[in-house]
Amino acid sequence: MAWFKKARKPIAPAKEKASRVPEGLWVKCPACSQLIYSKDLASNLNVCPKCAHHFRIGATERLRMLFDEEPWVEYDRELASTDPLTFTDTKPYRDRLRASIEATGLKDAVVVASGPIQGIRAIVAAMDYGFIGGSMGVVVGEKITRAIERAIDERWPLVIVCSSGGARMMEGALSLMQMAKISGALARLDRARLPYISVLTDPTTGGVTASFAMLGDLNIAEPKALIGFAGPRVIEQTIRQKLPEGFQRSEFLLEKGMVDLVVDRRELKAVLAKALRFMGAVPAAAPVAAAAAPAVPLSN
Repeated sequence: MAWFKKARKPIAPAKEKASRVPEGLWVKCPACSQLIYSKDLASNLNVCPKCAHHFRIGATERLRMLFDEEPWVEYDRELASTDPLTFTDTKPYRDRLRASIEATGLKDAVVVASGPIQGIRAIVAAMDYGFIGGSMGVVVGEKITRAIERAIDERWPLVIVCSSGGARMMEGALSLMQMAKISGALARLDRARLPYISVLTDPTTGGVTASFAMLGDLNIAEPKALIGFAGPRVIEQTIRQKLPEGFQRSEFLLEKGMVDLVVDRRELKAVLAKALRFMGAVPAAAPVAAAAAPAVPLSN
């Protein structure tokens, strides 16, 4: 028996030192693992300078990128979704809406505005994937339809930037009705002989792909964007076959003739302006004074 027994103390964990680097100062590219200074990434339109990976961006940032420095006019800003079905899955739909509004600062998943694109005044509807996956509900359908009708009234070309997971299941059949509603409005735009360009970004899937996203006079995709109806995993499980490399990506769809162009984001504004001029759009002689339309009750 030992005369003395030394109590063993557990090894204390090292105290964490406070980082001197502010949070969010650097961003790691998910494609090439390159560390990028946040300001450099923003100045490069959120495209990796090493591998040209296109980061997802919000609707407001997209509009700033496409329009000239002249102030642009936003329409129907106050339109907001309700909960027509009092839907609840893992949490109530109303809570999802509230959380998305706080996170994005938007009332719904699309922002509609008019402004000059290299001097050519156009209406642009930009979808935001950060708002419930950019899903298409009644408000999205209403705002895009109003954008189309405004384009017809003003004789302006239309650009829709798609970024969506499809129809919003929390609104049931009401969300599916928006596919026909927007497609019908686009048919009127076509009869008015006004250009419509669809820009497909990562991701564009579901009911959005099955309707207005693929109805453009010109369909432009960003590099390596996921574009399709059902996801690759669902398709593989259905057909019991391995899908080819790059399936449902922009370059694959370009090869198969489903999109017309794959354009780097840094060149998109110039390509849009060139395409609009080719389609007959003319530069505005002077800035057009416009006021945002007042919010009115939605029509399904």
